[in-house]
Amino acid sequence: MFKCWDIIIIVLKIYISFFFILLFSRPQKVCLCPFLPVHPLHISTHLYIIQHPAEENKVLRTVPLLEACLPQDKCKVKIGRRFSEERDIELSAVCRKSGTLILYPGAEAANLEEFILDSPVYPSTIIIIDGTWSQAKDIFYKNSLFRLPKQVQLKTNISSQYVIRMQPTNRCLSTLECAAIALSILEKNNYIQETLLRPLQALCSFQLQHGAQIRLSKEYLLKNGLYPKPMPKNKRKLRKMELLMNSVKI
Repeated sequence: MFKCWDIIIIVLKIYISFFFILLFSRPQKVCLCPFLPVHPLHISTHLYIIQHPAEENKVLRTVPLLEACLPQDKCKVKIGRRFSEERDIELSAVCRKSGTLILYPGAEAANLEEFILDSPVYPSTIIIIDGTWSQAKDIFYKNSLFRLPKQVQLKTNISSQYVIRMQPTNRCLSTLECAAIALSILEKNNYIQETLLRPLQALCSFQLQHGAQIRLSKEYLLKNGLYPKPMPKNKRKLRKMELLMNSVKI
């Protein structure tokens, strides 16, 4: 006899498989396979994606594209909100290594390109949090493990090409875009960035051709009086809106 929890797990696996098929077994005219590298990219850097559970079932997420381009032993996805030494011994060990970085912007973060010039130990591993900005913030600050590695950020003015999903500001990048830029810097190879962005560009192009709309950033909508929702009454949320309108990092 199946227990209720067993049935739930089976249904979830079927649901996840269904959307994975939607992403990679698309009709031939919108298939993403021609835009993926023939062989996984050769990289020496280990990439750990810490994925919020809410991202796992989203159809147009970018992490599956990233996994399809990189060797399995170089790209690992760990799903969850809370991590500890007891729950994940492997991740705990990774966070304690001197060659591990975590990509998360903030006042404490060093610019990645500048950091590797002065670092006595060249980075071998980078951790990236996958989720909305509020989900990523929750994961970063509520898991002490993620404050053990050196915190770095990307110094770039590039606008996101992930135009089918709304971002808080014009400078916010998707997980795949962050990984593409970070890996190209660490591997000293711009071809990596070009290769990783190619399937994302194709995905957005196909979606726009079949009815999707370009999603402008919340920052752009607020600045131009186009934000469709009423302004929040909550003071904290209202303050965030004001910061976005004034192009202040939040």
